[in-house]
Amino acid sequence: MVTDSVRGLSNAAIVSVKEGAPTIVVERRLGRRASWGAGLAEDAAGERDDGSTQAGPERAVLAAVDISRHTTAARYGRSITLPLHESLAELNRLTVTAGAVVVGMVTQRLDHPEPGTFFGKGKIEELRDVVREEGADLVIFDDELSPTQQRNLEKGVGCKIVDRTALILDIFAQRARTREGQLQVELAQLQYLLPRLSELWVRFSRLGGASSGGGGGGRIATRGPGETQLEVDRRAIRERIAMLKERIVGVSDHRHRYRERRKQDGIPVVALVGYTNAGKSTLLRQLTGADVLVEDKLFATLDPTTRRVSLPRGQQVLLTDTVGFIQRLPTSLVAAFRATLEEIDQADLLIHVVDSCSAAMSAQIESVGRTLDELHIGAKPMVTAFNKVDRLSTEEIEALGMDSFPNPVPIAAATGEGVTAMLSRVEIILDGQADSIPVTVRLPYAAGDLIHLFRERGTIAHETYDPDGTHLHGMLPRRFLDAFRPYLVETRSIRRA
Repeated sequence: MVTDSVRGLSNAAIVSVKEGAPTIVVERRLGRRASWGAGLAEDAAGERDDGSTQAGPERAVLAAVDISRHTTAARYGRSITLPLHESLAELNRLTVTAGAVVVGMVTQRLDHPEPGTFFGKGKIEELRDVVREEGADLVIFDDELSPTQQRNLEKGVGCKIVDRTALILDIFAQRARTREGQLQVELAQLQYLLPRLSELWVRFSRLGGASSGGGGGGRIATRGPGETQLEVDRRAIRERIAMLKERIVGVSDHRHRYRERRKQDGIPVVALVGYTNAGKSTLLRQLTGADVLVEDKLFATLDPTTRRVSLPRGQQVLLTDTVGFIQRLPTSLVAAFRATLEEIDQADLLIHVVDSCSAAMSAQIESVGRTLDELHIGAKPMVTAFNKVDRLSTEEIEALGMDSFPNPVPIAAATGEGVTAMLSRVEIILDGQADSIPVTVRLPYAAGDLIHLFRERGTIAHETYDPDGTHLHGMLPRRFLDAFRPYLVETRSIRRA
């Protein structure tokens, strides 16, 4: 069920209505979702703000602006990886995952979204007509809206407006199972809510649900008692955010102590990363028989799962399944889940699971790489597992261009095809990693075999190009150093080698 509300988690800061005004309440309210939006928001029992009830899932219209020129997108500050039709297909899946049904789509091509309304005036009227014709309960925008844009759209369209970030937060709130996951989701929710608090008060005053106070007839949050209550609510949220951050730091410290004990055991750690729904959990189940959730839904896995796995020659590794990435993952979620995502940073090797059947495969790979960069994940050895090849023909597999990616292996996680070869590749890399040194080399373009060797056996941190050739900096096993010695840019560590 989609809503722009904060889901009530244990000890969550939520918005309720007391004496006709929205008030932040910090209390224990398990299993309840309290509305902090206007319009036809539902509570947990399915009752709308207008007193009516709704049977069945919410009906949603999807909306997006097509910013096709990358230069314009860069000026606007958007990170665009998927073409419009593929991005909308992804938004459709997110909406279904959240529990709603999609009944229509409306798009507009613009150089940049309108600052106050996102859509142009004529397109808003068209959107309003579609909502009425389809009996939609809400509109979901494939972007993050400012509070002002959301308010103006709700006024112009006449129904609840939800943006991409709120939708993803809603899904994460449904999926969080561990206490750690719930803390991180709640932190992200409150960070999203805080800058929108003033607009929420304005919406309640528009609905006539609150008195302006002071006898002056002014809007809530502009004068008198309303202003005081708004500041009280802001302070309550800020205090809750500070407390959540402290608790998450505690979780991070616990994880750090666990990792230190793990290092003493000398067991390498391998982390599964990839776009959401690429098949990471299926691969973990195939390798370990673990009873992990496997669903054909986005973000089926939220809380990390770690299991012990044996490599072909008997070496033991710890394999961790992590939350799937997605294009334009909300910054608040990346920050809130940093404690969990530290598992990736501390891993000795990454297995990047790729959905080979996705029409947006290249864009998804790019999105995962960008997210790893945002997390400041250092250079790590990586195996690229091209999953679901059992659904492709030989020609389609050849067209994937797997050789362009580090340590590519075609697999079918559901059947186990190629999994042993993937583990053998992991074993080879971990063996070489035991005695690696940092190197910088300048390789002529004619030395393609050495570039390939560095990618296969080393770890590239930086790769640049100039007219003379390819410049690589990273970690290289000592046994390969002689092959690269003519092209080395000397460093102190190399001279000692």
